[in-house]
Amino acid sequence: MSSSIDTRSPFFPRSGRSTSAESTRTGQAGGVGQGMGPESVGGELSARTAGDAKVTIPEGVKDFSRIKKAAMTAPEQDNSEKIARLKAQIQGGTYEVDYDGLADKMLQSEF
Repeated sequence: MSSSIDTRSPFFPRSGRSTSAESTRTGQAGGVGQGMGPESVGGELSARTAGDAKVTIPEGVKDFSRIKKAAMTAPEQDNSEKIARLKAQIQGGTYEVDYDGLADKMLQSEF
Protein backbone atom coordinates (compact mmCIF):
# COMPACT_ATOMS: atom_id res chain seq x y z
CA MET A 1 0.00 0.00 0.00
CA SER A 2 1.62 3.26 -1.09
CA SER A 3 0.85 6.68 0.29
CA SER A 4 0.11 9.61 -2.05
CA ILE A 5 1.22 12.21 0.50
CA ASP A 6 4.46 13.95 -0.43
CA THR A 7 6.38 14.77 2.79
CA ARG A 8 9.43 16.23 1.03
CA SER A 9 9.93 19.96 1.31
CA PRO A 10 9.64 21.92 -1.92
CA PHE A 11 12.87 22.98 -3.60
CA PHE A 12 11.76 26.60 -3.79
CA PRO A 13 10.16 27.75 -0.52
CA ARG A 14 7.68 30.18 -2.08
CA SER A 15 6.42 27.82 -4.70
CA GLY A 16 3.23 26.00 -3.76
CA ARG A 17 3.10 22.26 -3.76
CA SER A 18 1.31 20.80 -6.70
CA THR A 19 -1.74 18.75 -5.99
CA SER A 20 -2.22 15.29 -7.34
CA ALA A 21 -4.72 16.73 -9.86
CA GLU A 22 -2.05 19.16 -11.15
CA SER A 23 0.50 16.36 -11.31
CA THR A 24 -1.87 14.23 -13.33
CA ARG A 25 -2.80 17.11 -15.63
CA THR A 26 0.80 18.26 -16.26
CA GLY A 27 2.38 14.84 -16.14
CA GLN A 28 4.76 16.01 -13.41
CA ALA A 29 5.19 15.20 -9.76
CA GLY A 30 5.71 18.84 -8.80
CA GLY A 31 9.36 18.91 -9.88
CA VAL A 32 10.89 21.71 -11.87
CA GLY A 33 11.47 21.03 -15.53
CA GLN A 34 10.52 17.38 -15.69
CA GLY A 35 9.69 16.55 -19.28
CA MET A 36 10.54 20.07 -20.47
CA GLY A 37 13.19 21.38 -22.81
CA PRO A 38 16.14 23.44 -21.49
CA GLU A 39 14.64 26.76 -22.61
CA SER A 40 11.39 26.29 -20.71
CA VAL A 41 13.22 25.13 -17.57
CA GLY A 42 15.11 28.44 -17.37
CA GLY A 43 11.88 30.39 -17.71
CA GLU A 44 10.16 28.32 -15.06
CA LEU A 45 13.10 28.70 -12.66
CA SER A 46 13.11 32.46 -13.18
CA ALA A 47 9.38 32.65 -12.58
CA ARG A 48 9.57 30.57 -9.39
CA THR A 49 12.56 32.46 -7.93
CA ALA A 50 11.36 35.98 -8.81
CA GLY A 51 9.95 36.56 -5.31
CA ASP A 52 12.91 35.10 -3.42
CA ALA A 53 15.32 37.18 -1.33
CA LYS A 54 17.77 39.49 -3.05
CA VAL A 55 21.19 40.25 -1.58
CA THR A 56 22.81 43.66 -1.88
CA ILE A 57 26.33 44.36 -0.70
CA PRO A 58 26.95 47.85 0.74
CA GLU A 59 29.57 50.03 -0.95
CA GLY A 60 31.64 50.14 2.26
CA VAL A 61 32.02 46.36 2.19
CA LYS A 62 32.98 46.46 -1.48
CA ASP A 63 35.58 49.16 -0.74
CA PHE A 64 36.99 47.12 2.13
CA SER A 65 37.25 44.10 -0.15
CA ARG A 66 39.15 46.12 -2.76
CA ILE A 67 41.51 47.56 -0.14
CA LYS A 68 42.15 44.13 1.36
CA LYS A 69 42.87 42.67 -2.06
CA ALA A 70 45.32 45.50 -2.84
CA ALA A 71 47.05 45.05 0.52
CA MET A 72 47.34 41.29 0.04
CA THR A 73 48.89 41.67 -3.42
CA ALA A 74 51.29 44.48 -2.43
CA PRO A 75 54.93 43.49 -1.98
CA GLU A 76 56.14 43.09 1.59
CA GLN A 77 58.26 45.87 3.03
CA ASP A 78 61.23 45.20 5.26
CA ASN A 79 61.20 47.82 8.02
CA SER A 80 63.68 46.01 10.27
CA GLU A 81 66.47 48.58 9.62
CA LYS A 82 64.19 51.52 10.45
CA ILE A 83 62.93 49.79 13.59
CA ALA A 84 66.47 48.96 14.75
CA ARG A 85 67.59 52.56 14.14
CA LEU A 86 64.62 53.97 16.11
CA LYS A 87 65.21 51.52 18.99
CA ALA A 88 68.85 52.54 19.16
CA GLN A 89 67.93 56.26 19.18
CA ILE A 90 65.34 55.73 21.95
CA GLN A 91 67.73 53.67 24.08
CA GLY A 92 70.55 56.15 23.50
CA GLY A 93 68.32 59.10 24.40
CA THR A 94 68.88 60.81 21.04
CA TYR A 95 65.39 60.33 19.59
CA GLU A 96 63.55 63.61 19.12
CA VAL A 97 59.81 63.79 18.55
CA ASP A 98 58.62 65.92 15.64
CA TYR A 99 55.78 67.62 17.51
CA ASP A 100 54.49 69.53 14.47
CA GLY A 101 54.35 66.34 12.41
CA LEU A 102 52.67 64.49 15.27
CA ALA A 103 50.05 67.25 15.64
CA ASP A 104 49.37 67.21 11.88
CA LYS A 105 48.86 63.43 11.94
CA MET A 106 46.51 63.71 14.92
CA LEU A 107 44.46 66.40 13.21
CA GLN A 108 44.28 64.39 9.98
CA SER A 109 42.91 61.38 11.83
CA GLU A 110 40.29 63.53 13.62
CA PHE A 111 39.05 65.43 10.58
